[in-house]
Amino acid sequence: MIKINLLPVRATKKKETIRQQVVLMVVSLSAVIAICVLVFLFLQVKIQYAKGEIENSENEIKELKAKIGKVNDLKKLKDEVTKKLDVLSMLRKGKVGPVHRLMTISDATPEKLWLTKYSESGNDVSISGISYNEDLIAEFMKNLEASQDYENIELLVSEQTNVAGVKAKRFDLRLKIKSAKISEAKPQVQKK
Repeated sequence: MIKINLLPVRATKKKETIRQQVVLMVVSLSAVIAICVLVFLFLQVKIQYAKGEIENSENEIKELKAKIGKVNDLKKLKDEVTKKLDVLSMLRKGKVGPVHRLMTISDATPEKLWLTKYSESGNDVSISGISYNEDLIAEFMKNLEASQDYENIELLVSEQTNVAGVKAKRFDLRLKIKSAKISEAKPQVQKK
């Protein structure tokens, strides 16, 4: 009988199997490392893209905040201009109002009646003057009552006085300025 020694073949097969397993393990490990590197690089690219987006968004927010600041400044400027325009319109009304009221008093004043004092305090007005007689004072009061500027005319004092040796009547009146709504609604009636 022939004896065949199979031990070296088994050892060679074992070595070959171990070699194949080591190669397979190295290839698998290399593939896993390559996949991990690719995933890492992909995530790094994504992170860089997200950082770029965040930076763009922050720049846009800064620009919008600057625009909002400009809009707020414009609103403040608009409010200031509106206040100034309101003051100007009040000044224009104030400029015309007293002149118009004094013109009304001038038109309401009969001949031989002189005014010595005129003062306004809010809506209250006080007038002092001198007249030849009470009839002229009464006519003056009626003319003021008929005007669109004054109301509640009251005679406070009417007393006799001497002016340059002539007997005359000194008088004091108290009256109120009509509100703007009333004066616009009623037509002006003046007597001379």
